[in-house]
Order: sequence, then structure tokens, then C-alpha cells
Amino acid sequence: MCGFAGLLDPRRSRAADPTVEILKAMSVPMVPRGPDADGAWVDAEFGVGLVHRRLSILDLSPQGAQPMHSADGRWVVSYNGEIYNHLELAADLRNLGVSFRGHSDTEIFLEAVSAWGLAATLERIDGMYALALWDRREHTLTLLRDRMGEKPLYYGALGTGEVVFGSSLDALRAHPDFDRPVDRDALALYFRHKYVPAPFSIFKGIRKLDPGCTVTIGADGTVGAPVPYWSVFDVASRGQTWHGSPSEAVDQFEDLLRTSVRRRMIADVPVGAFLSGGVDSSTVVAVAQEESSSPVRTFTIGSTNADFDESSDAKAVAEHLGCDHTELIVTGQDALAVVDQLGAIYDEPFGDSSQIPTRLVSELARSQVTVALSGDAGDELFGGYNRYVWVPTIWNKIGRVPVGLRSAGASAGRMVPPSWWDRAASLLPRSRRPQQLGLKVSKVLDVADAATAEAVFARLVSHWDDPDSLVRGGREPLTSHNDPAQQPDAADIVELMMLVDAVTYLPDDILAKVDRAAMSVSLETRIPLLDRDIVEFAVGLPSELYIRDGKTKWPLRQVLSRHVPDELIDRPKAGFGLPIDEWLRGPLKDWALDHLRGPECAEFLNTALVERAWSDHQSGRRNMAYELWDVLMFSVWCRERGITA
Repeated sequence: MCGFAGLLDPRRSRAADPTVEILKAMSVPMVPRGPDADGAWVDAEFGVGLVHRRLSILDLSPQGAQPMHSADGRWVVSYNGEIYNHLELAADLRNLGVSFRGHSDTEIFLEAVSAWGLAATLERIDGMYALALWDRREHTLTLLRDRMGEKPLYYGALGTGEVVFGSSLDALRAHPDFDRPVDRDALALYFRHKYVPAPFSIFKGIRKLDPGCTVTIGADGTVGAPVPYWSVFDVASRGQTWHGSPSEAVDQFEDLLRTSVRRRMIADVPVGAFLSGGVDSSTVVAVAQEESSSPVRTFTIGSTNADFDESSDAKAVAEHLGCDHTELIVTGQDALAVVDQLGAIYDEPFGDSSQIPTRLVSELARSQVTVALSGDAGDELFGGYNRYVWVPTIWNKIGRVPVGLRSAGASAGRMVPPSWWDRAASLLPRSRRPQQLGLKVSKVLDVADAATAEAVFARLVSHWDDPDSLVRGGREPLTSHNDPAQQPDAADIVELMMLVDAVTYLPDDILAKVDRAAMSVSLETRIPLLDRDIVEFAVGLPSELYIRDGKTKWPLRQVLSRHVPDELIDRPKAGFGLPIDEWLRGPLKDWALDHLRGPECAEFLNTALVERAWSDHQSGRRNMAYELWDVLMFSVWCRERGITA
């Protein structure tokens, strides 16, 4: 896990030494991504430069240093990530007579490109990666990103015509000629989703490369259109590819997961795992423990709020599996202390409040290991989100009712404050108590007048319903959420939601959250469920295997039940909840007002709408915590970088 950046100046206006100085400045914001070493390389004849920050995971010797040249001298790479099947690739290359100086996956990738070409190499590799590859013979630069978007990659041209690229937007901003303003259209997308979806970035003219794509930049600075080499939508277009029995599907999945976990435990540094007590992380840890000759080190964050604490569940799973378990019970003050760090951790505005516990568990893990396995992606691949059940259920109930009646009923329902629903829920026994009932009722009321099931889905994943009215001068672009032309052909609404989530919410929220939080403490995270074979297997399953016998993520649960007793699995999921709504009425109130009424909001936002949301939240008329958190995280991001216009 590392960070890289670079430039291509078609004017070729600088000598090597000044270019190196710029590259070093671009590398400074990436020091947490790669604290162990750095390196720069420049080809002044063609105005190309690469810089790299290294977090040493494989081949800790200088033989693994970057930027790295291929043995034949044609290729130069700066690379972030891991290629998990590098040992198999190395064996194939040795059969062709290739020899290696070291044993890093970077070197194996370069020699694979030399032997097989880039297209064939991409077909063979499995991993998480983003990289810049300079071809010294053809004088072209290729940027590429892994299939599911685990690693970030930004790129774009400056006003001078110089092209900049890298793992971090802050690295691009460190270039002395960076002149890109905030993109108000992308900002509208941020307030819709609480993240900026690819291919947009928060800066005008700077793009995020979509997962599974390459883009080629010529020596004259011409930036080509992104070209996909793999996509979830293409995999789904093949239709159902699994035709065995349900029990055979579980066997196949466990075999694939075992291979994936085994590959992701290869490292020259200590490896551990996040363990929340939920199905996904517990399944990954169960398989990892079987593949390990010693107790797997697992890490859990717990909460002093018993209604939002799964640390005892995680501990029980860890003890059953024989893991070396570490837990940290976090107080409200511990969580609040992270808030001041968020502007530096996230190089784009990012409003997912689970960023706080993600940072805390990453910091805990980094105290003992350098690599941590994570159970992310189970919800998107195996039908785990509540909305996959809610949307068809809700639509089947309301779809036949005239819109006028539904709208009137929703208006009446909104007269009951969310806090009343929460108080009613508190009267139930804890084992049967729904969490955040008021918020969930509000969501149902908000979709009551939707015209289609697709519209119900769109509203459920929206934060601000009308971001164009909120952002001054902003107009929300079309995405796969609101443009049928960008959506896949799906058999039903559940498949549509899962596929859209897999290409938007998963890479741009979940994976971005984990990457930035972990990298801020120099921790590499690896996600076994994103193995290519697992993704293609999951997408090809018949829909009835995702949600079966009334339970979501059926294949995952079946594998886990082979390792962990049912009583440790079949429990209501709480998650690490954060009382953002209470904080904004209490300990964060003054801090929030300072940001909400600051110059950043006044410049970019319709402050009347912000004030109305604040008033509604303070009075309890509506729970606007998540919408307000989006605004606050945008303000925090702006202040961290001195952005006022």
C-alpha cells in the first residue's frame, strides 16, 4: 500500500531538478500512505515525472523501491496496491525464462507487461491497484485502476496544459500551478450522496478514474477517454452463470473465499483483521483463522452506548475461533476527538459519519499490525442491505395506491416528530428494539409519493433531496442513479439496486472511507470478498440465493455457520452507532454553528436552507443530522485547505 503522483508537461519547460522538486512537494501530502521510503524519476526529454511514497509490505529490501523500471528498460511504473496472485504469475514468467531481482509484486507486474503486454496482464491479475505506467518506446502514459475501485486515482489537465495525476487530490493541489476551482455541479452530487461519485471530483477539470478502466495520455498532453477493461455491469449482462444446487453454491463460495483469504494473508509484515461481530467480518476471520498456523489478531471498537455496541458479539466470535483479540471501548469524547482530524484525512468532502469508528479501529489495528483484512462488500455482492428487502416490500404495498392519497398520508405522518417514534421504541425490550426508528419512519414517509420502485431506491440513498437548490450555481449531473441510460439491464429492482450500489456506493463511499481512514495511520487494508472470482461468482448467482428463508446474505451465513454456532450469528445487528443527532444539539452545537454560519457555507450554499435544516433539527421537528453532517464535513474540508471560493 503506497501513494504515487506524477506529471506530464507537453511543453517540456523544466529541467530534471526543478521537476523533481515539484514531485517531492506533491509527495508530502501522501507521507501517511507511504512512510517508509520515497523515490522520484524524471524523463526531462518528454516532460514526464513520477514520485512514489512506500509502505513496505512485500520485499522490504531496496529491490522493491519505486518508481521501478522493467528489466528491458521499456516500462516505468509508480504503483499503489497489491497483486494477490503475484506468486502464480511469477511461476508462469519463470517458465518463460524471466528472472527477477527481488520478489515484489511490482516487479512481477512489470515483467508480466513486458512478456504478455498490458491487456493480457490485466486479464490475468487479481488485486487492488492504481498505477501510472510510462512506455519509453511509444512515449505514452497509461493510468489504470483496479476492477472494483479499492484504490483511488485522480487525474486532469491544469490551465498550463500540464497533466497531473495521483493517489490523492491533495498531492495534485501541491503542484505550484494547480488552478482548479471547486466544481459546484460535483458539489451538488456530494450533497445528494454524501460523497462525490466517479468520474467526478470536487475540483473542476479533475476526474476520478472509474473502477476497471484505463486512460492513455500522449506525450503532447492529449488525455484519452477512459476505456473499461472489466465492469460489474458487463459481468451481470452474462446473466445467471451458476446452475448448481444451493449447497453446491455454498461449497464453491467457501473454496473461493479460502483461496482469496490465503492470498491476502501473504506479507512480509504482521497481518490482522477487523472484526465487528457481524456476518461479513466474522466469515472472513473464520476462514483466515483456519488458514493461519497461529491465532489471527483481530480488532474491534466498542461503544459505551449499549444500544450501539457489538463488541461483546465480536469477542464471543473471536474466542470461539481462537483469535488473539483486542477491543477498545470508545467514549463519546474519544469519537468527538476524531472530528477535528476528518478534514485532513479525506481529500474530498465526505459525509459518511461511520468515518469516525473506521478511523478508530484502523488506529487500534495499526498499533499491532501493518495489514488488516476487512469484511467489506458482502452487502453489495450478496444482498445484505435492508433496502434490498424494503424497496420491493414497500412498493408492493404502496404502488397500487393513488399518489394523491399517499402524499396526503405522508404529510399527516410527518406531523409526528421522529423523537416520538424513538421514545416508543425505547419501551420495547432491547432484543426487539429497532434502532433509530424515527429516522426509519421518516424515510418511509419520504418515499410515500414516489412514482416507481426505482424512485423509491433513489430517495432512500439520497441525503439532500434537492441539492440544486442548496448549492449556489450547482446543477446535479446525470449518474447511474438518475439516468436510465447509465443503468444496467436488470431482472428486477433488487438486482438493479445491488448492481448500482456495487459501482457507486461501494467504491465511492465504503472503499474510499476504509482506504482514507486506514491510510491516515499507514495501515494497509485487504478485502477478500472483492477477489475477482468471488465477485463474478456472486453476480452470477440466481437471485433467490441472496435472500433466502427470510435472511439476507444467505451464502455468507451458510459458510459462517460451518465455523461459528448459530447463536453467535442470529442476533440483531446494531453496528457502531454514533449519536450525531444528539451531538448537534449538545457537545457539537457551538462548533457546528461556527461552521454552518461560516464563509465557506455562505459562498457555496443557500444558507436559508441550511438554517431551516438547523432549526428543524434543534426543535425536533425532523432529524436532519445526516444532512447537516454533510454540510459540516464540507465546511471542515474547506477550512483545512483554506478554500473560500
